[in-house]
Amino acid sequence: MITVLLDKAEFEYDIHSLVKAFYPKEEVYVSTKDKEKKEEPVHYHMDVQFAPEEIIFSWKKVEPSEENENQTGITKRVAVDDTNRKETKNSLKRTLYQLLSEYTGVELPWGNLTGIRPTKIPMALLEEGKSEEEIARYMKETYFTSDEKIKLSIEIAERELELLHKLDYEEGYSLYIGIPFCPTTCLYCSFTSYSLAAWKNRMDEYLDALEKELDYTAVKFAHKKLNSIYIGGGTPTTLNPKQLDRLIRKIKCSFDLSDLVEFTVEAGRPDSITKEKLMVLRNHDISRISINPQTMKQETLDLIGRHHTVQQTIDSFYLARELGFDNINMDLIVGLPGESLSDVADTMEVIRKLAPDNLTVHSLAIKRAARLNIQRERYQDFEIVNTADHIALTSKVAEEMGLSPYYLYRQKNMAGNFENVGYAAPGKAGVYNVLIMEEKQSIVACGAGASTKRVWVQPNPDGTHRIERAENVKDVAQYITRIDEMIERKSRLFTKE
Repeated sequence: MITVLLDKAEFEYDIHSLVKAFYPKEEVYVSTKDKEKKEEPVHYHMDVQFAPEEIIFSWKKVEPSEENENQTGITKRVAVDDTNRKETKNSLKRTLYQLLSEYTGVELPWGNLTGIRPTKIPMALLEEGKSEEEIARYMKETYFTSDEKIKLSIEIAERELELLHKLDYEEGYSLYIGIPFCPTTCLYCSFTSYSLAAWKNRMDEYLDALEKELDYTAVKFAHKKLNSIYIGGGTPTTLNPKQLDRLIRKIKCSFDLSDLVEFTVEAGRPDSITKEKLMVLRNHDISRISINPQTMKQETLDLIGRHHTVQQTIDSFYLARELGFDNINMDLIVGLPGESLSDVADTMEVIRKLAPDNLTVHSLAIKRAARLNIQRERYQDFEIVNTADHIALTSKVAEEMGLSPYYLYRQKNMAGNFENVGYAAPGKAGVYNVLIMEEKQSIVACGAGASTKRVWVQPNPDGTHRIERAENVKDVAQYITRIDEMIERKSRLFTKE
């Protein structure tokens, strides 16, 4: 365990995230009060003092261990201007990064960047007319980002700008529709999802409420241009063919799709995919689908609770191709319990043979609500490994397949402190994926657990954009009974000045 004691409630999240990045296996507690004595031993402690015009970090080892056994404490100070919070934050993170890097001998690939959207930095600078050299220098000096990650983030930002230039941010919006049901809950998953077995007889009831929310959205945004639709989950193909057809017909009858550039349905798990369901999607001209294996190692699939076989994934993919789908994404997760670099290489070779149009490579992120975290003692014998070699391998194979990186995001508690990267063939990149990450356009989200995001087009004085959210309740039963309240939440959000 690592304890951090602040003498003032400032920048707790940033401090916690950076310490956790250097010590991913340690519990990190950040507080303005001394913690009660914990059962597990405290290995390191840091005091943070916010003095006038400076911040003082004092780091020390509390209990001896084989690692760093000869090291003593370390103190660093940084001068700050309390009137400039943004620069104070950057100075704090730079100094804390230097302290931890000096103490551990570790350099993080993303430096002191701990946010989930690192490409927003080069994108904003590109929009200001900065050159690649100027952007690289800024990211190196401000965030200590590695040359490799700087190059990747600039490359992706340039592709994102090219992809988004055709969209009307002011008059456009995107629509997300959540189907929060799954055949089973995966070991690593923290998304809103409910057992199909428990809800099978109430799916139409859920669709009734969802359609009411869609009716409101269609009327409220009738004067706007709908640019992209994404049906996600959960697993949307837990709906039977009739229900899937009902939902898509509702969308097509309620919304003006003349400005639509992309319609994605996350078919997701192979054990929920049938020819009849794919035919429904094909008959409605769905432009992009996902078939997500996560891994091509059967033992791992069994361990993480995905009750399908590798062969089912392959068969589902070829079936979709036979039916005419020409933009198929596949999701993989690197860092799954017990998987080695060799296992990832084997998975990538299967993916190479399938040749999907999109490939999204996730680094495992263990969220608080995931079973892998809640029941971590049960899985402690399974090593979770994600290294630069894993990331380089997936990137190399994607490049050899003719796929280029087009969007990127990061998550808390991510294995190896790396990133999730989406790769796509020319002309096949997912527009919605970029919009959700770069926050350039409002996204109206319908369904249980869905989060609507309103982006004000006019920038703030500092160049940022005002963003506010309206959350739907996660519980499906509550969503159904409180659907009018969910609609009212959206109404309040979009009537704000």
